Amino acid sequence: MRTILSGICLFIATIAFAQRECASPAYIDQLKSVDPSFTAKINEIENFVRRQKTARELEQAAPNVIVIPVVVHVLYKTPAQNISDEQIKSQIDALNRDFRRRNADTSNTPVRFKSLAADVQIEFALATADPKGRATTGIVRKATSVTRWNSDDKIKFSSQGGDDAWDSRYYLNFWVGDLGTLLGYSSQPGTAAEKDGVVINYTAFGTINVNAPYNLGRTATHEVGHWLGLRHIWGESYCGDDFVDDTPKQGNFTTGCPNTFRSSCGNGEMGDMYMNYMDFTNDACMNLFTNGQKQRMLSFFKESGARNLLLSSKGLNKPWLAESPVEMPVKTAFKFYPNPTSGELILDFEYNADWIGKSVSIVNINGTVVSKNQINSKMQQLNLSQLAPGMYFIQAENGMQKLRAKFIKL
Repeated sequence: MRTILSGICLFIATIAFAQRECASPAYIDQLKSVDPSFTAKINEIENFVRRQKTARELEQAAPNVIVIPVVVHVLYKTPAQNISDEQIKSQIDALNRDFRRRNADTSNTPVRFKSLAADVQIEFALATADPKGRATTGIVRKATSVTRWNSDDKIKFSSQGGDDAWDSRYYLNFWVGDLGTLLGYSSQPGTAAEKDGVVINYTAFGTINVNAPYNLGRTATHEVGHWLGLRHIWGESYCGDDFVDDTPKQGNFTTGCPNTFRSSCGNGEMGDMYMNYMDFTNDACMNLFTNGQKQRMLSFFKESGARNLLLSSKGLNKPWLAESPVEMPVKTAFKFYPNPTSGELILDFEYNADWIGKSVSIVNINGTVVSKNQINSKMQQLNLSQLAPGMYFIQAENGMQKLRAKFIKL
């Protein structure tokens, strides 16, 4: 079974990905119980959206096309999870086709909905400058010891084996890793900055090396819709409200790939818009956002809107800062002190949080491991008072990188 809890929903799927079921109410309740201020923030944002002007005025106030800088954090334990640049770029291309309504399957939009279908005028591009102004491909790759991620946001933190977000006011962060049967989930406007972004399974990211029925990059299209403030088309409850005027009321989510007229909630001749990107149909059966959904997404870019600062992002500018070895030490470097030591040794992994969770060994001059400890923090303290005086080596390995350094025990 596949569940989407994105910002308010996430995807949980069976191996066959046969159907989906939304657990968003429970997720929202959890967020409220953990952080009551989150509810107030959501209400504040919704009030802001309601105050916005008409779609025509929104379109005139916004740039002709909004281009959002993207950074993709690839967290991998196996070579297969370290997806190629080509696969990543295929996802960016898919997002641009869907949001600009340049997807080939626009012809599948039913006649009754064609006048509602929108070119959202939002595009996505891999960042060319990182938050410090250094050159970047917009792709960050990190080896990890984590076997499988889930929806607890650990993938978003270096201290948990993941990778910290780039400033989410100015970048759309994607995290890609092995989520098992979880396809992905997203934050929504108002989420804490360090958790703001979209998480996608490496098996569902892009259109290369991805299996049907979710092989057209539309897991990300759906999740980015949530990231830009859209709700599911049925409004999270039976005949609920998705806060969009031109999407027909709909009884529930739709599974599979229907090809016949369906009607619910008294929506009459319009019927269910199950081909909308915010339903649960297969990728091949999704093909539109509506003008109303476009209006809602663009409203977040208005002055004081939750996504407004993206308009002033420098993430797509020419890099303005040269690479600095002082600011960005090489990944295999680490500090340790004091040396010599009388019994306590501090390992400093300030720039190497991806080592957290690994093991570090102390080896004597004969090559015998005399102590082994797990790295639990960026500042790891080792008690070596039991060691005899002499020369020793610190050793650690994660399959891709090795650490080795000598120290003296007094």
